[in-house]
Amino acid sequence: MSGDTSFLEWPFFTDGHREYAMRLADFAARELAGFEHAPEEDPALDASCREIARRLGAAGFLEPCCIMDPADRFDLRKLALSRDTLARQAGLADFVFGMQGLGTGPVSLFGSAAQRQHVLPGVVSGAQIGAFALSEPEAGSDVAAMTTMARRDGDGWRLDGVKTWISNGGLADHYVVFARSGEAPGSRGLSAFLVDRGTPGLEIESRIRVIAPHPLATIRLRDCRLPAAALIGEPGQGFTIAMATLDVFRTTVGAAALGFARRALDEAIRRVRERSVFGRRLADFQLTQARIADMALEVDTAALLVYRAAWARDTGDRRITREAAMAKLHATEAAQRVIDSAVQLFGGLGVVHGTTVEGLYREIRALRIYEGTSEIQKLVIASTLLGKGP
Repeated sequence: MSGDTSFLEWPFFTDGHREYAMRLADFAARELAGFEHAPEEDPALDASCREIARRLGAAGFLEPCCIMDPADRFDLRKLALSRDTLARQAGLADFVFGMQGLGTGPVSLFGSAAQRQHVLPGVVSGAQIGAFALSEPEAGSDVAAMTTMARRDGDGWRLDGVKTWISNGGLADHYVVFARSGEAPGSRGLSAFLVDRGTPGLEIESRIRVIAPHPLATIRLRDCRLPAAALIGEPGQGFTIAMATLDVFRTTVGAAALGFARRALDEAIRRVRERSVFGRRLADFQLTQARIADMALEVDTAALLVYRAAWARDTGDRRITREAAMAKLHATEAAQRVIDSAVQLFGGLGVVHGTTVEGLYREIRALRIYEGTSEIQKLVIASTLLGKGP
């Protein structure tokens, strides 16, 4: 593992976590270095994602994404270490890993034995790709505004509506789709469904291109009929399923941001040691040293919050809503600042398309929005402190 690894000595981790992180870092350097720059065209991008999933699965590194035995729990520290490590190597590799977890999290946490057998082995092997379909054109942060409808259809269900900003949309082999089933008003009347690729009525309406290439799409459900067995959990349990899943994976978004920040700091240190201006190394200027110190401080504070949240969930029996929100909020905002500083230290080269820090600048921006914007995280934190939340 290149760069600073002293954080692995922190008491948050077991020796098993430390060994796993080093093993994954070695694997990523050997097997994933060629994916640092993601293709922009959809066919090549999709193929890259499938190949990354295949390699991760073959090496056993997708196992933390799923709970194969319902008596087990997610190892959140291992999930966070995975995203931290993979993001440091290649943003697309982190994306693939993260979506394998989020896209099957509801099945791991609430799925039936048949659903688990149908989905999880393929995801762990890298042969199947998952997706989490919660957001809609007018219902992002405000889940209660969801309009996709799930109506009873004999013994099964019929889904109608539009989902957007769906990662792995158009690529996924299965989608966890949230829809309004009407058991109660607002967020209490939602349910979750497992919808396989190719199900009649499931359409990929359009692919969405974003600043850091990832498979993303708007999907439409039009008279999409599902058997009763497609329901995940119980009717009306959808909001609980979504929030329980996000409680786990929100922390890992902070871990991904942390990995991006670590890579930016590594690149900046290398640059200022090599670059000479006015007859001196850039590293010898006090302004440079102050900026590097600020970047290192941002990285370590983010790491402390991320791994505190992961440790708290792994070792306790309570929800970590506040800790996860703090980790996600601070790590993503801090990483934006660290990467911006790296770009500044690179000067003109920092904004040249294809350079590492320019790619990081594009990668980090979305993390402050998805799985709850920074503003929403502040509301979550405040509500838990003021007694209005979980």
